[in-house]
Amino acid sequence: MTSVVVVAGAIGYLLYASTQEGAEHYRHVDEVMAAPESYRGKRLKVHGHVVDGSIELAKGTMQYRFKIESKAPRTPAVVEARYTGLVPDTFKSGAETVLTGRLTADNRVEVARDGIMAKCPSKYEAEQIKPGAGSGYSEATRPPAPLGTGVAQTAPGP
Repeated sequence: MTSVVVVAGAIGYLLYASTQEGAEHYRHVDEVMAAPESYRGKRLKVHGHVVDGSIELAKGTMQYRFKIESKAPRTPAVVEARYTGLVPDTFKSGAETVLTGRLTADNRVEVARDGIMAKCPSKYEAEQIKPGAGSGYSEATRPPAPLGTGVAQTAPGP
């Protein structure tokens, strides 16, 4: 009986230790900046929006420095980030972004390799169409032409 308790305890401890080491905390910028000392050195996923005009690329390198912010209805907060590598096409000013990395001693996010996920809402949101208007397709929602056909696709008639 004692050996079963010891084995179960050892397995439980190993599971706990392994999940803590690889755990990532998913937080918004305002949550991280409200208590940065509790996140320093830990693996984080930080959610925010790229501050307009903050993206800087060191000349002749792939080293980026930029800021992300929380937006309403969240509490306003900003954190600086640094990243080296290729960025997604959707990474630009104003883009909603999730960074994976660690918070440094000077409260900056050091982004891990391939640690930027960004989306551009305007690219994915369908244009609103008034009921009964037109063909049911707008330029923003019309399906693309099949690849390799060389034929532009048109919307079906009324």
